[in-house]
Amino acid sequence: MKSLHDSISDLKGVGPKKQEALFDLDIHTIFDLLTYFPFRYDDFKVSNLSELKDQQLTTISGVVAAEPTVNFFGRKKNRLIVRLLVGRDVIPVTFFNQAWLKKQIEVDQKILVYGKFSASQKSLLGMKILKGNTSERFSPIYSVNSKITQKTLRQLIKDAFKDYQSVITEFLPQWIIKKYRLESFLSVIKNMHFPKSPSDVKLAKRTAKFEEFFLFQMQLQTIKNQHQKDDNARISADKLNLMPFIDKLPYRLTAAQDRVVNEILADLHRPYTMNRLLQGDVGSGKTVVAAIAILATIWSKKQAVMLAPTEILAEQHANGLAELFQNLGINVALLTGDTPQQARKQILPRIKDGSINLVIGTHALFQDKVKYHDLGLAVIDEQHRFGVKQRRKMREKGKATNILSMTATPIPRTLSITAYGEMDVSVIDELPGGRKPIKTTWIKSAQIRTMLNFLWKHLKNGEQVYVVVPLIEQSETLDMRNVNDTFEKFKQEFNPKFSVGLLHGSMNDEDKKNVMQDFKANKTNILVSTTVIEVGVDVSNASIMVIFDADHFGLAQLHQLRGRVGRGSQQSYCVLIADPKNEVGVKRMDVISSSTDGFLISQKDLELRGPGDILGNQQSGIQNFKIGDPIADLNILSTAQEVAKEITDNEEWKQLDENQELIRCLKILNKNTSFD
Repeated sequence: MKSLHDSISDLKGVGPKKQEALFDLDIHTIFDLLTYFPFRYDDFKVSNLSELKDQQLTTISGVVAAEPTVNFFGRKKNRLIVRLLVGRDVIPVTFFNQAWLKKQIEVDQKILVYGKFSASQKSLLGMKILKGNTSERFSPIYSVNSKITQKTLRQLIKDAFKDYQSVITEFLPQWIIKKYRLESFLSVIKNMHFPKSPSDVKLAKRTAKFEEFFLFQMQLQTIKNQHQKDDNARISADKLNLMPFIDKLPYRLTAAQDRVVNEILADLHRPYTMNRLLQGDVGSGKTVVAAIAILATIWSKKQAVMLAPTEILAEQHANGLAELFQNLGINVALLTGDTPQQARKQILPRIKDGSINLVIGTHALFQDKVKYHDLGLAVIDEQHRFGVKQRRKMREKGKATNILSMTATPIPRTLSITAYGEMDVSVIDELPGGRKPIKTTWIKSAQIRTMLNFLWKHLKNGEQVYVVVPLIEQSETLDMRNVNDTFEKFKQEFNPKFSVGLLHGSMNDEDKKNVMQDFKANKTNILVSTTVIEVGVDVSNASIMVIFDADHFGLAQLHQLRGRVGRGSQQSYCVLIADPKNEVGVKRMDVISSSTDGFLISQKDLELRGPGDILGNQQSGIQNFKIGDPIADLNILSTAQEVAKEITDNEEWKQLDENQELIRCLKILNKNTSFD
């Protein structure tokens, strides 16, 4: 019996060589072939000259007005020129390296030509001559490789559709098709590959995008719901118990912080392990929200950990939380790779017996030697700095460890739905009151003297300055400033009046710690650094951030760096120095200098650079969808997620007859995941 999951080799005319060529296109089954959709369509509808735009692909109809001419140039290159009478206009049509077409063209012959229109020259760059009034007026174009042609691929798809259309069954439940006015799966395949008009493609493409996003979301939601019920995960302390602590905080929680605290506490009260992502802009107050969750955990007689990506940030968290939890009976320990062996020998047994109930540190927290008494909550700060395996190791340290991941990189909704679709997401979307927005200016390298004069003025007022450059040492291949040369130049400019410090990733941990302590204590006025100061460094007196070669950083990273200032009461500034070499670079500088909205900036970063560049290819979580674009098609993606949640939230969804084909499809599409 035929099945869409038959091997592509079962199709007539597909031998070993053709099969290998199809494998290169990731086509292994009949299903893969029939869902290998065109990336665009050539529309051969004859256009009116007066309606054409410059560089528009179009078809024109005209009469050959003169004998075609061929000019030869270069090595084996030629140019065929045909003059077409279109109405009262004579349109020159040029074909490059297609001299053989001359034999097919006669004077006074009426022909159809497809090509690219030049409005300024009122001419056409010819691509092909269409025979008569071709029936394939609207023609699909596929991504192919050197081993297989458009013609061959089209014929294979045509043969597959003819042989297998009787077994193309619907896998979407009928209520979804009706509710969202979608096409059947059979109609999608037919109208994507063999459309008669653009309108055929429009609806088919909308349905195909939904189907693809929906299947992906079903996988994510199923993974999300695989967490087993476990009473060990439940944290009993509620908000009423925590109110005395919250009321004594040196500041009132914002409405957004209060909402997020309620979401997290509700999660912790459930008999399921929490897997929640807390995202919020720089300075939005994520740490105090995490502190409330930590306190709830410890008051429920369980342990908590906070995992940070750098020792500087871990130490900062340890000091801040120890101060916040004073006189509450909480024993805080700092454990990093730099912790002396003698101190480690004292700390590890106390973590194991539970007398230390809050551990803060770096990767050292999930090493095999570290045993926990009853780990109830792991807070992972700047979670994108840790891999999936590392986060899993942290979870496995307890019987039923709740996970609260935090990020100060605002995640656009696109990535929230795809890269983090298996997590619950809480968003702190407002900043504490009283903070002045950071004023950001973009200047060219020629204006550096003006920037230096600006620094002199503010340094004399007792303020401190960060200076960030992209490289540690001079590079022969990259035309960018390096931290060592910049440090020397700033010393020449400001010494002995003002002290200049140096910080970069190649320094040992002790030296880094000393440099930061001097800057925090205002012993150093200017800190010249690489991006090691990007995460978590908090110096309230630092009011100016200068970033050299800013166009070489991502927008989200620039926003993170900018967030190192603006933490005190004085007005803060960010000066971007960049000489972008293209339009995209200019757009990026305009975006970051005109907005302090981290979510807007991250969305623009996603649009301009793509998800892989923002999170790293291994972290982006956005697979290569065949037809859907998670950025451009965000509304369809959001709807697909809502529908997938509606289905998977129903405990009995797998038993519904209507969903059996869907389950089978999910299993086949996600071969490495069990959905049983």
